[in-house]
Amino acid sequence: MTQFFIMLAGAFGALGVALAAGAAHGGGTDALGPASQMLLFHAPVLLALGLYGRATGSLPRGLVWGGAVLALGAALFAGALAGRHYLGQPPFPMAAPAGGTLMMLGWFIILVAGALLGRPRLG
Repeated sequence: MTQFFIMLAGAFGALGVALAAGAAHGGGTDALGPASQMLLFHAPVLLALGLYGRATGSLPRGLVWGGAVLALGAALFAGALAGRHYLGQPPFPMAAPAGGTLMMLGWFIILVAGALLGRPRLG
């Protein structure tokens, strides 16, 4: 999973820059700007999770889940805004709010996982 997070960070970074360029040169700053920001804000988090997992030999389950939910939310949110700009509609109704909710949930999972790091496991 650590390699996947590192690769996803690269994809989010590249797509975030591409969407920023689209917003700057082709208009659509109302949709493409926030889509770009969400990908660029979350790419470093995924990179950090991947590198942490590689450095420690494994990534705690809570951080895996938090990163996965965060990545899904950011992709869904950005995809909804980009779809609205380029296709005239998001991939499905309420895609952007669902993505935003998933991002908040992912951050909360990371918060809890971080609080539990280093604590002994029960059982």
